[in-house]
This record gives sequence, C-alpha cells and structure tokens, in this order.
Amino acid sequence: MNTFQNLIVWQKSHELVLKIYEATKNFPKEEIYGITNQIRRASYSIPANIAEGRKKKTQKHKISFLSHSEGSLEEVKYFLILSKDLQYISNEIFLQLFNCAEEVGKLISGYEKFLKQNNKLNPL
Repeated sequence: MNTFQNLIVWQKSHELVLKIYEATKNFPKEEIYGITNQIRRASYSIPANIAEGRKKKTQKHKISFLSHSEGSLEEVKYFLILSKDLQYISNEIFLQLFNCAEEVGKLISGYEKFLKQNNKLNPL
C-alpha cells in the first residue's frame, strides 16, 4: 500500500522528531513550556504536514503542506541554534541534529520539485 509512511521524506523527518525528543529530555525543567515545547512542536509539525499533504487531492494543496513543513523546519533550526547557545545541547549534538535537519530540508525540496514536475505532466 502506498502511504505517507513509505515516503523517505516522511521517514527522515520522523527520525528527526525522535532525535529532538531524545535531545530535549534533559533540558531544564523551567523550559518545559518554553523552548522544549516549541522545538518539539515544530519538529513533529514537519512529518505531520507531510502526512496530511499526502492525501490532498491537488498538487497545489500537497505543495502547500510541504511549505508548512519547510517553515517548521526553519523553526527547528533556530531552536537548535538557541539550544546550543544556551548550552542545553553540546556542539556535537547540535551538529548531528542540524545536519539531519538539513537533510530533511533537501528531501522536502526534492519532493516539492517532483510534485511540481508531476503537475506539469498531469495537470488536474
């Protein structure tokens, strides 16, 4: 069956969410409603929007949801920088997570290009 779980872009973004949750487990307790909540929400918004967009009927709507994913990804990148600067994560963890986020960004862009090209070939 062809589902959102089969999309590599979804798989990699889901992996990023799991890594973000692991990295934020030891954030200061006073950040539970601050940066911890914000980075987690932004991270799970990425695969959630990919999944939701997957079932939209038009390429335009699918691409719109990918755009939301890209916005959330940029939010995650900012919170990673902030987390490093506040010394909540090590530079090593920062680089691992940031590189993973960069990979997800490339996959989202590639999927978006594929959808746009497919739309030109098969307009609705």
